[in-house]
Amino acid sequence: MIRLFVTHDLAAAAELTLDEGQSRYLGAVMRAKAGDELRVFNGRDGEWRALVAAVGKRAVTLQVIDPARPQGAGPDLDLVVALVKRGPLETIVEKAAELGVRRIRPVITERTNADHTRVERLRVIATEASEQTGRLDVPEVAEPVKLEALIAGWEAGRRLLFCDEAGGAQPALQALKGAAGPWAVLIGPEGGFSPREREILRGLPFAVAATLGPRILRADTAAISALTLWQAAAGDWR
Repeated sequence: MIRLFVTHDLAAAAELTLDEGQSRYLGAVMRAKAGDELRVFNGRDGEWRALVAAVGKRAVTLQVIDPARPQGAGPDLDLVVALVKRGPLETIVEKAAELGVRRIRPVITERTNADHTRVERLRVIATEASEQTGRLDVPEVAEPVKLEALIAGWEAGRRLLFCDEAGGAQPALQALKGAAGPWAVLIGPEGGFSPREREILRGLPFAVAATLGPRILRADTAAISALTLWQAAAGDWR
């Protein structure tokens, strides 16, 4: 069953005109025709059944039929990740969306080896992953900011799992024992955090330093591992 994320309000009998990209996907790639059924969601109104009403040269129109699933709230989990090279970063965003992350917040650290990224491309990847995995929302992908700025504006009440592979940290599952409430997972760059950044992070009252095991992990592997552990310990996998 094809699922599409749309920005339109969803209600019975509503008519939706898809944007150019989605129209091309349905018409040219999926060869959709009038009468075909699909599902649509917008992150607010749940998931709805819809039918292809018309396939035109420039746009596809849908007719919303009835609700299929009510809107629900996913885990309140953010992923804070240092900018890395394009391939690993795109993998991180895709897997974070699949693993239920609410918001992805790229940061620039002292050892960041990529100083820019195509945020719109990352948002497309997050949307496609959400469509394919049955989510009823799409994680926000924020514009990159410096790590210091992120810390300065940190949200009150949100804990931070700081994945610190430099030593002296407790295992991640131990750090997450009894975890509840809003959380964020912080993944550093391929070169690791600088000594100054580690000192700052370890001094934060809302941060918990943790290790992901005895092996050195790539940033994408570390992100997937940390998110998986959090979901198992404190998320909606329990």
